[in-house]
Amino acid sequence: MSKIAFHLNCLAQGGAERVVSSLANELAAEGEEVYVATEWQDEDEFALDPRVTRVHVGLRDTDENKSRVTKFFLRIKYLKEFVREYKPDILIAFAQRANYRALMAAGDSDIPVLISIRTDPVGHYDALSDKVQIRWLFPKAAGCVFQTTGQREFFRPYLQENSRIILNPINPKYIGTPFVDDSDREKAVVHHARLVDFKNQPLLLKAFIRVHEKHPDYVLRLYGGDSFDGTKEILEKIIEENNAHDYIFLMGASDSLETELPKGMVYAFTSDWEGLPNSLLEAMALGMPTVATDCPCGGPATVMRDGENGLLIPIKNEDALVDGINRLIEDRELAVRLGNEARKIADIANAESVASQWKEYINELIAKAK
Repeated sequence: MSKIAFHLNCLAQGGAERVVSSLANELAAEGEEVYVATEWQDEDEFALDPRVTRVHVGLRDTDENKSRVTKFFLRIKYLKEFVREYKPDILIAFAQRANYRALMAAGDSDIPVLISIRTDPVGHYDALSDKVQIRWLFPKAAGCVFQTTGQREFFRPYLQENSRIILNPINPKYIGTPFVDDSDREKAVVHHARLVDFKNQPLLLKAFIRVHEKHPDYVLRLYGGDSFDGTKEILEKIIEENNAHDYIFLMGASDSLETELPKGMVYAFTSDWEGLPNSLLEAMALGMPTVATDCPCGGPATVMRDGENGLLIPIKNEDALVDGINRLIEDRELAVRLGNEARKIADIANAESVASQWKEYINELIAKAK
């Protein structure tokens, strides 16, 4: 039995958090001793198996009035205390600051640190402070899990030899759903994601207004909660200015997307950048004919082959998005073929397959450290 510790900010509903909770639960169910060390607790979090031990390593109430620099070092201190007390066989960190903290907290100990990159490094790992920390800390990592080759190339020459590319696991509820014939679908283009700036939903609305001019019997449905960054208000303004209330609908969050999305004819993905987008994986697993932006750092291109299991278009290109949606509306033979091929993503990104890859890598790093 191994002692495995994960470190991340919290377990709020998000991609990295879902991967950690899923892995932690599965490892605990297999008899491993599993810890999840978090900085804080959020209101809406993924559930952990009772056999997983959660440990608070974030700031204490008495730390709130201290300086930013002091807080920075305290976070490392508390994580280091956790490492010394629980002595895990491996410490696995998810996301930028957690990666840095884990590498600093483990220090020169013999505990291997496995880090994970969960977003587009451009804009997130290219500040001067990042460049200093990457050069200093990343050579200390026992390994790294990337989601795409683009992520790995960004960090060259670090982590090239001791890393793996592992896809996100698809939520099982999106896998193995019944095939939906066109006769049972509604004339709708669908999309699901948080309403947030980098998802570029305004591009989708503007493109669909043009699609609707050619196909006035089609509607657009966007499923997803508000991130409160102003994106929802921008979308509402576009709808208002174009008098589109009758054919563009902001549906809000939904717990039944596995049945709602396949009602549509076409799925559209419009992000300007991503890590490996769960929403795209889910739509593909549902067999949705999809047009997606080929956004950095290569997430869509990692799982989608243009013209084989979906349509890839340049980012921020309204004309290409209009053409792609119209093509899938008008050529249903192509759309069905792409959707059927897209379903095959479940063969390599199901929870069991992804967990197996993680476990194999974790065991390899633990064995090397002994």
